[in-house]
Amino acid sequence: RLNSSHLVISYAVFCLKKNRPISIIAFSFLVYTFFLMIRRPPRSTLFPYTTLFRSVGQAHMLSFYSGTAALHTALLLARAGPGDEVISTAMTAEPTNLAILHAGARVVWADVDPRNGNLTAAAIAAKITPRTRAIVVVHYGGIPASMAAIRAVAERRGVPVIEDAAHALGARYAGLPIGSQSEYVMYSLQAIKHLTTVDGGMLGCRDPADLPRGRRLRWFGIDRAAPRTEMDVAEVGYKYHMNNVNATIGLVQLDYIRPVIARHIANGKYFDAALRGIPGIELCAWDAAAEPSYWFYTVLAERRDELARRLTELGIGNSLAHKRNDRHSVFAASRCELPGLDRFYDAMLHIPCGWWVGDAERERIAAALRQGW
Repeated sequence: RLNSSHLVISYAVFCLKKNRPISIIAFSFLVYTFFLMIRRPPRSTLFPYTTLFRSVGQAHMLSFYSGTAALHTALLLARAGPGDEVISTAMTAEPTNLAILHAGARVVWADVDPRNGNLTAAAIAAKITPRTRAIVVVHYGGIPASMAAIRAVAERRGVPVIEDAAHALGARYAGLPIGSQSEYVMYSLQAIKHLTTVDGGMLGCRDPADLPRGRRLRWFGIDRAAPRTEMDVAEVGYKYHMNNVNATIGLVQLDYIRPVIARHIANGKYFDAALRGIPGIELCAWDAAAEPSYWFYTVLAERRDELARRLTELGIGNSLAHKRNDRHSVFAASRCELPGLDRFYDAMLHIPCGWWVGDAERERIAAALRQGW
């Protein structure tokens, strides 16, 4: 039954990524297929996900309906709650830090490396207190943070690290997949990520002992392996599980994910070479041990806003992607000086380097930047 629907689901995912309408015939067939699945859901739907994420260094995985739900659960597994502090970055999508508030903890900003927007080990070390319960590290744009130095600080102070790898599926550090060296790692499967289930997330846990509680937290605090009338709900849980519809879309994506990531990386490396030396543009820099997966490509530009306007005039997509989180009023209590972030945020501009960017498109982008602004 699933095999017969793969073609239509592939078409639907293609339309979603290309922002095109789905035909009424295809949509009707999707609804019919999902109705059959809901009536008799496949028991092994998530097995290929486990296989995939084991192949990128994660042996102990939990699936969720969103990356935010996975992050929230990681924070709860790390015992973050009211009265605790969680060190994080303001250079990320808002859900990273809203998850900390969901857990009831206080966000503490550490500064970033102005060369790439990632947290630095020194900035983290300066913010650790006896109340620090976890460190959330984002690999911004698919560029791995300096994990060797960050791990050294975290282990010395006994604080678990939660890696937000929403941008970084396929990235590596010191020859190992991103997330494989920390207590927890979250991968986002949201609509525009490397791998999509339209929305979803995966949480990798280094300690298999976290899995039973993680499963309970994602399903109302209920142990689904126990008879329903005999188990006890001992703590508040949530409706965070991934459903079969999203999982089925992800199953189709598994057939394509490796060449998709490979194309992101190929385009990123092309820009690394083609944009080097252009007046007014500085390229991001990272550890020699880091191997980015280039979710988008970031340039650091003089007169950034003028460059953005010029690219827009030429029909070339560009954006800042995210508002720095410390400027939101919901995080007002956490505000502090972040000079590294000031430098990065004032210069950064993102250009596309995804699987949809062909050789001609990337050459056109590079040529436009060489022309100046």
